Amino acid sequence: MAASVPPALKAITLTHVRYHRGDRVGLFLAWVSLIPVFISLGGFISHFMFRRELQGICFALGLLVSQVLNELIKHSVAQSRPASCELLETCDSHGWPSSHAQYTFFFATYLSLFVLRRSPASRVMAAFSWPLAFLTMLSRVYLGYHTVPQVFAGAVVGLVFGAIWYWFANTVLAQYFPMIEESAIGRWFYIKDTSHIQDVLKFEYDNARAARKKVATD
Repeated sequence: MAASVPPALKAITLTHVRYHRGDRVGLFLAWVSLIPVFISLGGFISHFMFRRELQGICFALGLLVSQVLNELIKHSVAQSRPASCELLETCDSHGWPSSHAQYTFFFATYLSLFVLRRSPASRVMAAFSWPLAFLTMLSRVYLGYHTVPQVFAGAVVGLVFGAIWYWFANTVLAQYFPMIEESAIGRWFYIKDTSHIQDVLKFEYDNARAARKKVATD
């Protein structure tokens, strides 16, 4: 009786990043490669929990749509990853375009366009997203997960789609923001839109101080 063949295993590669033992640059870039995870789990989840901003929700939705688009392109093009995929156990997935590069360039593009009408401090913060995006590109090539053309393709798709989604969110979806704010769900979850306020940090700071002074005098 022939021995049964165990089913092939497939890893969830979201946090499955490998580097050569003892390679400090590789270790650093492996952490850089996890930036999309940090943004998604640490940034947008906490943003929704504590801020409930419609602009942030649209931003996160755009990143999700971008990743779906990435998977569709990957399956359509079906370009293999570099030869190092054997060692990294990623040969069962396609490489063009890089989803990490697409994610970070979408993020940097949307954020930069959004803060153009915000305070100078916000624009400075957004500027840091670009070095992180380029470092993510570098990390995927250095660690052997993608070729140079694959990460550049991801960057271009992310940049272009980020700009398109920003236009769509702020031209089409923004028309429904007041309706969502005033809806039963919007009022129940305190969902709001503050994109019309140039400096939200100062606005909230001034209102918090005013409220504290009012409480103190009552």
